[in-house]
Amino acid sequence: MPKAVKVALLLTPALGLVMVMMSLVIWRAVAQSFGLHNFNGEDVLSLRHWTEMLGTRRYWNALQWSAYVATTSSLITLAIAYPLALWLRKPFAGSFLLSALIKAPYFVPGLVAVFLLLNVIAYHGIVNQALMWVGLTDRPIRLQNDRNGYGLIALQVWKQLPLAFLLLQGAVQAIPDPVLNAARDLGAGSVARFRKVVLPLTARAMQAASILIFIGVAGDFTFQATVGPTRENSLATLMVQYQGVSYGDWNAAAVVGVTLMGLSLVGAVGFTALVQVATRIAERA
Repeated sequence: MPKAVKVALLLTPALGLVMVMMSLVIWRAVAQSFGLHNFNGEDVLSLRHWTEMLGTRRYWNALQWSAYVATTSSLITLAIAYPLALWLRKPFAGSFLLSALIKAPYFVPGLVAVFLLLNVIAYHGIVNQALMWVGLTDRPIRLQNDRNGYGLIALQVWKQLPLAFLLLQGAVQAIPDPVLNAARDLGAGSVARFRKVVLPLTARAMQAASILIFIGVAGDFTFQATVGPTRENSLATLMVQYQGVSYGDWNAAAVVGVTLMGLSLVGAVGFTALVQVATRIAERA
C-alpha cells in the first residue's frame, strides 16, 4: 500500500470527525437563517429573515466595516512580517531575542491584550504622552474608539503578527542555501533572487497567513467591542446584539453568522488570487 494512502487512512478518523462537526454547525446556522431549527417557535421555511436583514443599513455597514478592518489588518501584517522573516532568516546577535519579542503577543489572551494596550493607545496613554513630549502634537489624539479604526487595526496587527511571522519564517528558512547560491552564480542580484526564487517559494505561506489573519480579524469580537468605533458594528458584534438580550432574534443572528462565513470565504479566495497574481507579475518583471 502506498505511503500516501496509509497516511490518509490514519488521518481519516480525526479529519472525518472535524468535517462532520463543521458541517453540522454550518448547516444549523444556514437552516436557522431560513427559519428552521428554531430554539423557540415553529419551524417555517422562509426568506423573510434574509430580506429583512438585507434591507437594513446597519447590516451593510457592519459588512463593509468588517471587510475593511480585516483586509487592512491582513495587508499591514504581511507587509511587516515578511521583511522581518527575511531579515531573521540567518541568526545574528540579538536575533533570538527579537524573534521572541515578535512572537510574544501570541501567548497573551485577546481580552488581556486589549486592557494592556489600552494604556498605550488611550487618550492619555503612552503614545499620546510621547507624541506631545517630542512636540509632534499639542493635545492628545484619539486612538481608542476613533472613527477610522486606526487603534483597532493597530491592535489587530500586533495580535496577528506572530502568526504571520511564524508561517513566513518557516517558509523562508526552508529555502535551501544552494538554491540561492546557484541563482547568485547565474548572475541574479538581490532583487532578482527575491522575485525569481524567494517569492515563489514562499507564496503558499503568504496565502495561508493572509487567509488565517483575514478570517481571525473578520470574526473578532473582543477588540471591536472594546477599542473599535462606538458608532460602528462589525458582523461579530452585530450578531451578538441580535442574539443577545437586546433582540433575542436567533434567526437574524444566523443570517449575520452566515454572512460572516461568506465574507471569510470571499476573503480567502481574494487573498489567494492576489498572492498568485503578485507572484506572477514579480516573476515576469
